Parts: sequence; C-alpha cells; structure tokens
Amino acid sequence: MRSHLCGEINEELDGESVTVCGWVDRRRDLGGLIFIGLRDRAGVVQVVVEPDSTAFAAAERLRNEYCVRIHGKVRMRPENQWNESMATGKVELLADEVELLNASAPIPLLMTDEDGEEVRLRYRYLDLRRPRMQRNMLIRAALNRAIHRNLDTQGFAEFETPILTKATPEGARDYLVPSRVHAGQFFALPQSPQLFKQLLMMAGMDRYYQIARCFRDEDLRADRQPEFTQLDMEMSFVDEAGVQTAAEELIQAVFSDVLAHELPLPFPRMTWREAMEEYGSDKPDLRYEMRLESVDEHVKHIDFRVFSGPANDNAQRVAALRVPGGAKFSRKQIDTYTAFVAHHGAKGLAWIKVIDTQTGLEGLQSPIAKFLDAAAWTGIATQTGVQDGDLLFFGAGDWLQTSTFMGHLLVRCGEDLELASEGWKPLWVTDFPMFDWDEEGARYVAMHHPFTAPVTASPEALRADPANALSRGYDMVLNGAEIGGGSIRIHKADLQQVVFELLGISEDEAQAKFGFLLEALKYGCPPHGGIAFGLDRIAALMAGERSIRDVIAFPKTTTAQCPLTDAPSAISASQLDELHIRVKADAED
Repeated sequence: MRSHLCGEINEELDGESVTVCGWVDRRRDLGGLIFIGLRDRAGVVQVVVEPDSTAFAAAERLRNEYCVRIHGKVRMRPENQWNESMATGKVELLADEVELLNASAPIPLLMTDEDGEEVRLRYRYLDLRRPRMQRNMLIRAALNRAIHRNLDTQGFAEFETPILTKATPEGARDYLVPSRVHAGQFFALPQSPQLFKQLLMMAGMDRYYQIARCFRDEDLRADRQPEFTQLDMEMSFVDEAGVQTAAEELIQAVFSDVLAHELPLPFPRMTWREAMEEYGSDKPDLRYEMRLESVDEHVKHIDFRVFSGPANDNAQRVAALRVPGGAKFSRKQIDTYTAFVAHHGAKGLAWIKVIDTQTGLEGLQSPIAKFLDAAAWTGIATQTGVQDGDLLFFGAGDWLQTSTFMGHLLVRCGEDLELASEGWKPLWVTDFPMFDWDEEGARYVAMHHPFTAPVTASPEALRADPANALSRGYDMVLNGAEIGGGSIRIHKADLQQVVFELLGISEDEAQAKFGFLLEALKYGCPPHGGIAFGLDRIAALMAGERSIRDVIAFPKTTTAQCPLTDAPSAISASQLDELHIRVKADAED
C-alpha cells in the first residue's frame, strides 16, 4: 500500500516515484495549488497538488485528519523554501494520485498542548497522533528494545511471574480480584514481582529480568499511576557492587542507544546520611552546585536560642543554604519561600542578604544580623563561601526535618534561578537506615521493604539496636529523580523472622502471608540481590516530560479513572452473584 514512511522522504529520493499513507496534518488551498502536510509516525512531508493533476478534485475534498494514500514524484523545493526544522524540509511530493482511505468527523480537540488533560485522555487515540506524543511513545519503545539487548548480552534470562497472586502486608494497598471458584477468597494484583524473583534465585535461575506490570492502590501524583511498568532484575551470588555494576552497564547502554549520550562509569556513590546532610534529599540533584552546610559550630555561643539551641543538640542542626545572586530577592519573594518551607514542616526561615563581604557584619541586611558576632559571621561566611550579592537561608531544628525542608528549598531556588547545569547526573545513594519509626503506629517500618538485608548479618545484633541499623539497600538517582531501587536480600530464615518481628508482623501473620518464602529460605537459598527500575519515570526523563502520563499510551487520571473507556464502572448483578459479592449501599441510602 505504501513504499515509504512520510518522514523518510528526503533529497536522496529526488526524482523517484513513491507512495505514502497517513493523516492530513494541514491543508492549504491557494486557488491554483493545494498544499497538504501528510503525517505518519515518522514525520510530515509536504505534498503539492497542481490544478491540472488528476488528483486535484480528490485533494479539494480533504480535511484535517482525513486518512489518505498519496502517490507522486519527489522533487527538490527551491532553496529559499527549505525548512531546516523538518527532516523532509528540502523536498516535496508532487502528487498524481490521492486516494481517500477514510474521512474524519470534526476533531473534538485542538490537537495541541492547550487541550486539557481530561479531553486528551478521553480522545487519547487522537492525542497520540501528535508529533510530541508519537516521539514519546517511540522513545519508550526504543527504551524497551535497548533493555532487552543489553540484558541478553549480560546473561540475564527473561521469566514471567504471576499477575494473580496473594495479598501481603506492607507498602500500598492491593488491588483485589475476587475468586469465582473459591467463594469469599481473593487474589491480589502484584505491587511488584519481589517474592517471585527471590524464589527464582532459590530455584537456581541465577540472573532474571522482566519488564513487569505492577499495581498499587494509592493516592496519585504526576509520577504515580495505579498500574505502572518496572524493569525487575535479580542476581545470585552477588554483593552490592555486583548488582550496581550490572545496573550501571544497562543504564549506560540504554542512554547510548536511545539518546546517543554516553554516561561515564562508574556512577558516583553517596551515603544516605551524606545526601541528607548536603542536599536534604535522598534523591539529590547533582546538576545544582548549591549545598546545605551545617553551621552549628559557629552559632553555638550566640544569644539567639533559635540557632544556639539546635546547634548544641546532636539530634538537631542549623543548616545554611547559599543562593548565588539571591540578594536581589524582594522581601515579598523571601516571604514566599518562608511559606513554601512551612508547607514542608518548617517553623520559620531566617535569612541574610550579603551586600559587602569586606565590611563584615556592617555589610549584611537581615533581621538576625544583630544576634551574630564577628566570630560567628566569619565562620559562616568562610564555610558557605558566600560572595557579594548572595543570599543565605537558614533552617534550624530536628536534623531530619530541617534537612528535608531545606532540601526542598534548595531545589525550589535552583529552579527559580535556573541554576541546573545541562546534561545527565546519575549517582547511587547507599547505606539507608534499615528502619523508620512510625510515631502514629508506634512501630518500625521498612525503609525499603521487609526483605532487604541489614548490614549486620547477626539476628541478635539487629534485634538489640534496630534504630541504628543500616540496610544493604541502594537507589539509583538521576537528575533529582529516583529511577531505580534495590538491595541485597535476606537469604536466611532466622534473620528474616527477626525483621518481621521488628516490623510488628507476628509469627502467625508471617506464616500466613509469607510462609512459602520462609519455607524456601530453609533449602540452601543463595545470597542474592537485585534492583527494579521505574520505566515510566525513565521514559519521562528521556522525553523531557514532567508527568509520566505523557509517556504512557493509555494512562489513568489523578483520580484513577480512564476517561477513554469510562473505567472503573459498575457491573451487573449476575456478575456479582457469580463472584459471591454483595455491594454495600451508600450510608446515606
């Protein structure tokens, strides 16, 4: 039906007859000439229909988004009409045959970025015709191809794991599937293939991978979907370095294949403690040169309890952030940042505008300058490297909370001042705390997941001091986004039992939920570890999109609905009866 894709028509085909198919992107009737921009997934080519052509009458009837087949001869455009922004911009197709394959009703959207998300998702098949969305989908397809190629060369084997599985505690809520055959019982859709990939290592499969669909019933944001895709990897007889080396080689190959960008190896490493101390985030963005500085030593002695109190408490900190050129901020702008960090838990935000570093305290503009002495200011100025025209922000209080809200401030200031450097900045964040304390639940929760091995291999030592235990977990971070997370797994039953115990999972509950795993750990389970990558997030970064919905063919809205198919929807009473389910009426009924 066609000899070439529209985007393939170039000057090398000058003088040749070709046949192309696609959709009318635009049509201009100049009276004597008709110009058609014909579009397919490869691009747009300009078609010219002259008035004496047998195709002219058919071309007159065309409208936007009509599906057509066009035959003609390729010819060069006059040089002054070249369009360098198009791959086909030096040529045009002189049509001698135009065949209407299918007409289109009036398009219910603008087919531009101005269309609202609801209408875009309602008519997603039309939205996906746009060049931007076509590019995004092709980037995603190229990403998948590159993954398969690289992992095959690294000796990984692809295995599928069940979609209908068992509900387990921890993490987000499960999506449940009622069983027709087993009345009153339910399957759960997997939040990840975690347990099955560990069982594959116990089965001797050595190196496994899978591009897996996962499901989590959780509150949604721009980077969350109820169903999503992750690359799952697991390896036997490895330590952290073994998994990280394989993952680095994969990501390097993927960026080389898809974006023709070479990431240098190895990626830098940073402990969780260092990341929080310097960036206030466990996913630091290395494109920003700004850092948080702990200035406790310089303010311990001053008569300003907001600073001196935290500075003299090992569980707290006083953190300073130097904002290059920030002295130009108005008081209104500074108040906006104060409100911003309050949203992230800050009780206040102190600041100093540095006008003249040569005059010491006299060269400062700040409500807190009167509390500083020369020694304090000299220490702060030296440590932060502050210069004339800079602004210093200060946060004080609990170490983790202060680090976190100051980290959000760092990114916000960096974005507002456009301080991010160009390019890709990957790194590993390692040595996470094993547990986090949940005040509301009065119990420990796993920082990664319950199957992550602690640095200490002793069950007794872990039980004795869980608050200070470090895990063998690691995250891969790229430009401030976590794109992958993994760990070395627990491979001995006694240690796994202790972790369950510390997480408040009773022995009976552990047997009910994870008995098959605990049983498998008894039969010579090898040391193993792995990592999972969020492919939606990686594709969005590669495409320069802020939302993963723009790299998913048919995503859900932020309310977990599909406007295209009107899902979820009610089901019939007969279906409910088959599943032994009765729907509870609303309370108001």
